[in-house]
This record gives sequence, C-alpha cells and structure tokens, in this order.
Amino acid sequence: MPQSFRQYAAIMCAAAAIVPGAAAQAEDGQAQTEAWAIHGQATVVDQANLGFTSPYAGANSLSANATGRETADVTLFAGFRPWTGAELWVNPEVDQGFGLSNTLGVAGYPSGEAYKVGASTPYVRVQRLFLRQTLSLRGAPEAVAPDLNQLGGRQSADRLVITLGKFGVTDVFDTNAYAHDTKHDFLNWGVIDAGTFDYAADAWGYTVGVAIEAYKGPWTIRLGAFDLSDVPNSPHLDGTGGQFQLIGEIERRWTVHARPGGLKVTGFVTRGRMGRYADALALATQSASTPDVGAVRQYRGRGGLSLNLQQQVTGDLGVFARAGFAGGSSEAYEFTDIDRTISGGASLKGGAWTRPDDTFGAALGVNGISKIHQQYLAAGGLGILVGDGRLPHPGAETTLETYYDLSLGRLLRLAFDYQFVNNPAYNADRGPVSIFAARLHAQF
Repeated sequence: MPQSFRQYAAIMCAAAAIVPGAAAQAEDGQAQTEAWAIHGQATVVDQANLGFTSPYAGANSLSANATGRETADVTLFAGFRPWTGAELWVNPEVDQGFGLSNTLGVAGYPSGEAYKVGASTPYVRVQRLFLRQTLSLRGAPEAVAPDLNQLGGRQSADRLVITLGKFGVTDVFDTNAYAHDTKHDFLNWGVIDAGTFDYAADAWGYTVGVAIEAYKGPWTIRLGAFDLSDVPNSPHLDGTGGQFQLIGEIERRWTVHARPGGLKVTGFVTRGRMGRYADALALATQSASTPDVGAVRQYRGRGGLSLNLQQQVTGDLGVFARAGFAGGSSEAYEFTDIDRTISGGASLKGGAWTRPDDTFGAALGVNGISKIHQQYLAAGGLGILVGDGRLPHPGAETTLETYYDLSLGRLLRLAFDYQFVNNPAYNADRGPVSIFAARLHAQF
C-alpha cells in the first residue's frame, strides 16, 4: 500500500491502544451510558480480475485484460452526547485508490469499497456529520452496546429516532444483518443493497437529509427526505432543495424457534432532472448521433420498490434475500444501472470448525434492465457504470460471490473474496469474468 496510507493506518492502530474499546460495560453487566466515544477503522482491499473474452469494448467497459486495483480508507468516528437522548457524530475519512476499470463495467459492481471517484494519493473528506435524537416512548428499557456511530446506553423498546445532517441513506434504510457491510461481509453492490434502490448520494455514497424512525413492538416505520446530486452521478449535491428524494420503509420483525428474523419493504420516489431512454434514442435518430440521456434531461420522477428478508436459522447460520424493481424508462440517478434485481445467500459462523469468530458467506445476485434500456445501450448509449458501445446479445447479469472473513484478534480481520460474473454489463458477448479480492480491516 502507499507509504502515506501506512502512516494513517499506524496512527489509527496507535489510537486503539490508548482509547477504550467499544465493549465497555458497567459493573452490573449492562452497557454503560457513554457521554462520548472515539472509534476508528482502516480497510484495504486489493481486487483483481482475470482476463476474459471480449470481442469489443466501449467507454464504460470492464477491462478484458488481467488487472488489479487497490482501495484504502481510514475513518475516525467521534461522538458525544450534548443532551439526554441525543448523539452528535462526525466521521472524517482518508481515502485513496481506484476500483477496477475506474469503477466501470459491471452494473452489480464487485467492490462496495470503491467509490465512483478515485485518487492515487490520499485525501480527506468529512463523510458524515449528523445529530441523532432518540425519544423513549414506552416498553421495557433495553441495553444499547457501544459501536461505530453509536453511544452505549439504554433505550426503550418503543421509541422515536430522528437523524439529521450528512450521512448515508443506507445507514438507516435497507439494512441487513448478513449482507450490508463491506468491511465485514460481501463486497458486490447488488448483494450489499438492493441493486434497484437508487438512493440519494454524492459519488462517495453520502447526502444531506433527515430520517425519522418509529419503533412500536415488532414494527418499525421509517421515513426520509434527502438531497440529490446536482446532476445524476455527480460528486456535488444539489443544495437548492429543488431536486430531492423521498423514502419510506416498513419493517416487521419476528422470531422462529427463538431465532430472530424480519422483512423490510422499501420504496423511493426521486424528483429531479433526468433523461428518458426513448427521448435519447429519438434525438439520436434525428441527429444521426449516439444517444445520450444527458442531452434530454427534464424535471421528472422515478421510483422503485424492494423487499429485504433476513432470518437466523441456527446459532451460526443466517440467510437473506432481496428483490426489487425501479422505473426502467428513465436513467438511474445515483446508484447503478439496474431496473430489476433478486439476490440471496447465507452467512455461516465458524463454530463447527472451532473458529467461532470467522464467517463464511455465499450469495447469488441476478440483475436486469428494461427493454428500452437495452435498446439505449445497444445503440451505444452510456449509463452510470455500463456501456460497451453495443449490445447485440443482451442477457441478465449474474454474480456468484463467496468470501471467508478470518479473525486475527480483537482489532484485525483478513478476508478473501471471489466473484464470478456472467454477462457483465448485460452483455453475453463479453465474459464471464472471475474477480478475486483480499480485504484487511482493523477496527476499534
């Protein structure tokens, strides 16, 4: 890794030796009420694809040559409690590196650690700066364990939680215990989130907005309003309030033979300037040019709906599944080029082989696009991540991902990941491709 990043990682590990860990508890065994906390993490991912069949390529194609890339980040999580029930958190982060083919070429992109912007030298950004207020309602008090962006303490089972500021939409919505955290489980974009969940975000995955969560017994209702980028897939947020996204989610939790599970239904509506594929194709026909949705953008809406299921089966085994669809007539605004998706898999702890802190995971994801979306790509149009210049033989993009996450002690983990992608960018002429990764993660 770059020498400058080694320095940042060394600083974080030194801090781990002097800052109390996240497992601090009171003498009665309950999680203590923390007034403040400092945590940190560092993650390095080396990822490479093998060479594969490619009779042609376009501007947004995955390189058919054997290629390797690295991403690295160090994050500080600093928070304090300004008054009862409130938490104020800031997350400055140092980032460096590039995704494979500059984060292009696969709709279900193979690394959630890779941003849509890359840099060869480390740079600093404040990725999160938010206030969370928890209002206890009724029900038995329950312990809240200290964690990243979470102060230890107690809260009632029934409660209202308001989060305001800059954070990630997926910090609150579409979460899943087995497939959501690129630091600990899967890496593929179409597995860690519903691929059709075109959530508001800048090119790093963060935005400004508000989320409200109401917990009542086994039910939770979540509502959110967030700022969009100034133009689709941009590093800059709009900031005017004219382009925005509304999100709603309802969750039902249950237990089966004392094993927790749950289902979430998430819907979104985006209002902003975006182009329709049919308009881009019509303009290209008139001007004898390549279709470009950027040339036909008008203020309009786009929506989507997804399901998110998780269930613990045994003490070590958990399963999950997601399915979703989004409007396929207009371009995706923020996330990736997926109009319909289904994914599922399992996560297994290593108790059976006397490695209880290790985890093995396997998942299958299938992504698709609308007919008009296919025609747009076939005519040479480009999407957020995909565009091979032509698409004579379209097919569903299918990804098989497996990983093994190995515990190296209290602070350090090493994971190995493999993905097999068939029809990358929905193109049956290119691929399949095998992608390997190693992930080193430290956290305190």
